[in-house]
Amino acid sequence: MKTVAVIFDMDGVIVDTNPYHKISLKQFCERYGYNLSDEELVHRIYGRTNNEWIRNLFGPLPKERILELGEEKEALFREIYKPVINPLAGLENFLKKLEAHHIPTAIGTSAPRSNVDFVLTGTNLTKYFPVILDQSDVEHGKPHPEIYLKTADRLKIAPQQCIVFEDSLSGVESAQRAGAKVIGVTTTHTHQELGHTNHSIEDFQHLDPLKLIEQLF
Repeated sequence: MKTVAVIFDMDGVIVDTNPYHKISLKQFCERYGYNLSDEELVHRIYGRTNNEWIRNLFGPLPKERILELGEEKEALFREIYKPVINPLAGLENFLKKLEAHHIPTAIGTSAPRSNVDFVLTGTNLTKYFPVILDQSDVEHGKPHPEIYLKTADRLKIAPQQCIVFEDSLSGVESAQRAGAKVIGVTTTHTHQELGHTNHSIEDFQHLDPLKLIEQLF
């Protein structure tokens, strides 16, 4: 079997959090007098680090203030999502299959570490991800390829030998620019909108890692 690794984005891939991020983002923005349309959320915020979208929204701010605003928004998200937290259908079984075949796994996300810990603890999936990179590990958010180049490097594997699961258009572009194979997850966009990926799925049910590797490589 070809040597490969599998990298997961978090929001919209491990958990279908985007509807709850949307609620918390709108509530957060309204606190500060901004009313964003769904289209603005997709193009200005989704898939980007808090550092980037907060600057996009508020303009130049001191780093400390950006961190405060980001954590304020994320605390609101966690409060809203905590009662319903659940991994995407079939994900844990897919992770077990990857583990059984000794296929390395990692997370490469634009989310802050506080959210990563919250999600992995709440879904009981921490043990499956020995390598995790979050927004604090990069200077450039998606669609820049930095997050996936660094994650592949941490896995000690070429990005061209990685399969990335992504839901956002900026995330897909990031992974493709890094040279990885990309599987689109249709929690945020349709199969048609993710038609430029190598393959797209609704969830992880019935997904076999060996067949996927054979198909992609």
